[in-house]
Amino acid sequence: MSDPSLSLDELRQLARNILIAHNTSDTNATQVAEAITRAEADGQKGHGASRIPSYAAQSRTGKVDGHAEPAVERISDAALRIDARSGFAYPALNAAIEALGDLAPRSGIAAAAIANSHHSGVAGHQVEALATKGLVGLSFGNSPAAIAPWGGKTGVFGTSPLAFAAPRQGKPPLVIDMSLSKVARGKVNVAAQKGEAIPEGWAVDKDGKPTTDPQAALDGTMLPMGDAKGAQLVLMVEILAAALSASQFGYEASSFFTGDGVPPHIGQFLIAIDPGPFSANGFGGRLDDLLATILDQPGTRLPGERRIGLREAAERDGVTLPAGLAKELREMPGGST
Repeated sequence: MSDPSLSLDELRQLARNILIAHNTSDTNATQVAEAITRAEADGQKGHGASRIPSYAAQSRTGKVDGHAEPAVERISDAALRIDARSGFAYPALNAAIEALGDLAPRSGIAAAAIANSHHSGVAGHQVEALATKGLVGLSFGNSPAAIAPWGGKTGVFGTSPLAFAAPRQGKPPLVIDMSLSKVARGKVNVAAQKGEAIPEGWAVDKDGKPTTDPQAALDGTMLPMGDAKGAQLVLMVEILAAALSASQFGYEASSFFTGDGVPPHIGQFLIAIDPGPFSANGFGGRLDDLLATILDQPGTRLPGERRIGLREAAERDGVTLPAGLAKELREMPGGST
């Protein structure tokens, strides 16, 4: 069975229909489907179509409230607290981006803490949205336990997505997006769906032994990038995302992949900075000087460049889904409409 191709519009509509059929409001399903489609287009398959079955299962059981509307509270001139209300993260993140785009130019810098949230997908998309508004963006998030403290065997922290974006003059924003595990856990989930092995060095099993079995990795823990130093960065992000929003820590949060259990209630923290006043309007020129110096060296490239090419190709040619996943989606309620 060959892997089928879908246009981005077809994938967007498929995801939306499935979510609506699994007790998600039209408004929320539209936002979640857009995030899934953008992830797939950018080659971030761990946050793309592979998430539809688990998202749908969680909305169906009420682990995620598919009808939740985020509550936005302005706690100072430049600070927001947003309650995702056990719903999908994307409506809360979109509300934060819209508000920060208004507040940061007035105050120079603005921030939003999001509580009672869910899987945030491609963190780079959130900061890219801020950068398209002319702002420097930073995003911090936590997730269910997947990384053990350095020297330990039991997961305490999530994979701690961290992203940064800066606007550029006449060019797409510079986007840096990473999880602080050696690879995103979503890639392990995709390998498990495909029945493929993962490289050694990505994860360990529940006994702390290296494994190439994706299911054993999902049952065990991911390894942090940078080893002990990376584990310290994971701790920093966990504090910014969860403690600052009074959300669940990774070891308290339920799985993003199953429909059973209580809502994960993790957190995100976004910062938006207007670079003009801080730099006496010199930011754009200085950034271009730095990036040009990097590219002067043969063999170098800028972070995020690959996504632009993949995105353009996906807009032109669509995306290819694993045959098994495509079959599963078509057979789900809403999948054949």
